[in-house]
Formats: sequence, C-alpha cells, structure tokens
Amino acid sequence: MAAIIVILVVIVLAILFFVFAFNAAVRLRNRVDSAWSQISVQLQRRHDLIPNLLETVKGYAAHERQTLEAVTAARTNAVQAQQQAGPAQQAQAENVLSGALRQLFALSESYPDLKANQNFLTLQEELTSTEDRIAYARQFYNDSVQKYNTKIQTFPTVIVAGMFNFSPREFFEAEEGSTEVPKVQF
Repeated sequence: MAAIIVILVVIVLAILFFVFAFNAAVRLRNRVDSAWSQISVQLQRRHDLIPNLLETVKGYAAHERQTLEAVTAARTNAVQAQQQAGPAQQAQAENVLSGALRQLFALSESYPDLKANQNFLTLQEELTSTEDRIAYARQFYNDSVQKYNTKIQTFPTVIVAGMFNFSPREFFEAEEGSTEVPKVQF
C-alpha cells in the first residue's frame, strides 16, 4: 500500500512539474508576443507621423527632392518590413529610416523659416518622443526574449519546451551606430 502511495505522489509531482513548466513557458512566450506588438504600435506611430513631417518640409524645401524621396522610400520599406518580416529584417529597414530622418533634420538647418515653423517643431518633437518610445519597446522586447529563451533552454523546462515545440525567438538588433535618436540642434 505504501508503495502505491509513493508511486501516486511521484506521478502527481511529475504532472504538476509539467503543468507549471508549460504554463511558465506560455506566459513568457505571450509576454514576448505582447512586447513585439508594442514595438509595432510605436513603429506605426512613427510611420504615421512621417508623411505629415514631409508635407511640412516640402513647402520650404521643395527642391530638396532627393532627401524627401529617400525618407518616403525608407518609410515604405519599413512599413513593408513591419508587415512581412521578422525582427532582423525589420530592424534593418527601421535603421535605414532613422538615417533618412537624420538627413531630413539636418536639411532643416539650411532653412531658417522651416526651423521656426511651429508645425515642423511639433512634428519633430513628436517624432523624437516616438523614437524614445521605440527604444524602450525594443529594450522591453529584448528583455522578454532573453527571459523566454533562457526559460525554454534551461533544465528541466527544456524537456517540456521540446515536447510542445517552444522555439527560441529572435532579438531585435539594431545595426552598430544606428541606435542614436535623430537630433537637430537649433
């Protein structure tokens, strides 16, 4: 009788282990998915601000077509990457967009009237704020990925993760030197 009780206790403990390990992995996976969606929200906000900024700049710097087209193309590529690509490809597209925005803000230095335009200043401030939010969302996402990947790759959870096909997630990696927020000094 005592042997049956010991066996039942071992079986119950094994089941509880699998339930807790599975639930912990699911919670972390969902946290990663939520963090990724927060990056998408902030990137969408950034993408929505850019056309307004470009329209404001066009009125003052219409002959700077190449810079304006570069920003437009970079935004289009970033939107497409957001819809179709993973973190690595999306990071690359967003880095190109950040570089194009830096050029646009540098261009504003040549146009004193543009620098004084309230609409431009407001949009620039909104974009800078959005860049900060994007940086925070990326950091939170990468922290979540690190916790999730560690959980599913360490013993004993690795057993449960393997049984239920939990796979590691990609980090959102920026290119070296591309993490600076576009800045313009007046």
